[in-house]
Amino acid sequence: MINGNSIQRVFILGMDGAGNFIQHTDTPIIDAFLKKGASTLTAQAQSPTISAECWGSILHGVTPEKHQLNNEVAATTTFPSDSPYPSIFRLAREAWPEAKLAAFSSWRPINSGIIEEDLGIHKESLPDEELVGAIENYLEHNLDVKLLFMQLDEPDAAGHKFGYGPDSKLYLEAISKNDGLFGRVLGTIEKLGLLEDSLVILLTDHGGGGDNKYSHGSDHPMDKNVFWGCVGPGIEPGTEVPGLYIVDTAAVAAHALGLGLPENWDAKLPSFVGK
Repeated sequence: MINGNSIQRVFILGMDGAGNFIQHTDTPIIDAFLKKGASTLTAQAQSPTISAECWGSILHGVTPEKHQLNNEVAATTTFPSDSPYPSIFRLAREAWPEAKLAAFSSWRPINSGIIEEDLGIHKESLPDEELVGAIENYLEHNLDVKLLFMQLDEPDAAGHKFGYGPDSKLYLEAISKNDGLFGRVLGTIEKLGLLEDSLVILLTDHGGGGDNKYSHGSDHPMDKNVFWGCVGPGIEPGTEVPGLYIVDTAAVAAHALGLGLPENWDAKLPSFVGK
């Protein structure tokens, strides 16, 4: 059960397009970290299994039918600040006007079109390795950050170029490379003494290679099944997480921060979290 009284901040650390293929390649850092808490390899991406629809659900707590985001919308417009479906960032800002909030995304439309503008969020959009360097620097100078989001993009780019799945060597290598980048962020969190009173969520938005070797968007298990896990105070090591949808990430993060869940959110609290 998540101990909200012991949690001072939440980290949502994600990579794009990795599905549950961490089980088919070397990801020693993610594997070891997830053993410290609750995890699953069969969390369900939202449909359609496309980046904007899925990251939009992760951050806004509702299905794509409600948030109405797709890749074109996210790339060309800003998310309405008066939407009835606030992101976890907007909930945090309304609760704590002065809190430090940060979003680091390799895929720029997350920062420009999925997360609301005008909330005073520190945002950076850079290639994966540069992005991780920026996160390390930010954490060194902002130990009191309340909510930090990260999205690395290379696995999805590799899947589109080389094909998704357990038989795609260069795709799997991209996931393994991201494992090392995750390790740098997790190592910084631990080095700075933030791990013991933080909830850290690790996830991906969708998989790929189901109906199309070089794409995603279908309800095929290769597109839908994704890894998801979290580590933090009150979570028993080795906890299994059944029946989770990635939209539930918003509920887990909000609950850990002591924020009330909007009644119109589709995000639900998994049983291991408590009430």
